[in-house]
Amino acid sequence: MPIVEVTHDPEVPAATLQRLAAALPHAVSLAVECAEEPYDGDLRPSDVDLRFRPRGPYDSAGLAVVVEVRSKWFASRAEARQERCDRLCDAVAVAAGTTEIGVYLTMPVAAWAQGEDAVPR
Repeated sequence: MPIVEVTHDPEVPAATLQRLAAALPHAVSLAVECAEEPYDGDLRPSDVDLRFRPRGPYDSAGLAVVVEVRSKWFASRAEARQERCDRLCDAVAVAAGTTEIGVYLTMPVAAWAQGEDAVPR
């Protein structure tokens, strides 16, 4: 399950954030799909964890939107990481309606566990 953090300028309109929230699960799933974790196009609520936060007064950034994606490392996923990041950046730019965006795709060696009865809120 990728974890996606979206940090945005407080001036970014709510409609833009709604478009990002709608587009990111699919776009991120395409960006990180691999043989070990294939994407079948059927997203379930717990497949991508989105987190939005406005940039704070002490944060430094010049971009309207920065999207950070963390997804478990697999060799097949890591081989084309820049191409994956570039495609995701293009999708974010379309959804945000601006090129004042940045995308950071990281693939740490990690593990994930989730309860079988976990129901997203």
